[in-house]
Amino acid sequence: MSSIQKNKDSFIHSGTISKINRDTIIVSLEQNIHCESCRAKATCGISDSDTKEVEVLNLNDSFNLNEKVNVVLKKTLGLKAMFWAYVFPFILMFLTLIIASGFLKEWVAGLLSLCVLIPYYLLLYFLKNSLKKAFKISIIKI
Repeated sequence: MSSIQKNKDSFIHSGTISKINRDTIIVSLEQNIHCESCRAKATCGISDSDTKEVEVLNLNDSFNLNEKVNVVLKKTLGLKAMFWAYVFPFILMFLTLIIASGFLKEWVAGLLSLCVLIPYYLLLYFLKNSLKKAFKISIIKI
């Protein structure tokens, strides 16, 4: 069985449970030799290093430490994450630059457009628990 299997709407990646907390499970994803031939390796992030860890909500207490599991990642979640992490901040920064350059000096407008990212990413940080529920990653026993 390969380390990453492709489905029509999801990726299945094998891993090992490395840590179990009260409400979360940390899964260490195994390095995959098939990542080199994958078209999505640049955006996936799994192929960047030897091991990656994924935090999954623990809705079922039937998992054990060092147990082999499959992590199921829906493709639509990746697109949503790309939007909120990269596309929306770029749009926010660009609109701030355009609007602020109308009544401020260029360097001040540029600085303001960069500084608008600070409250945005702080907001994402404070909303991380609700984002974890929205970006639900599931695990399946092998």
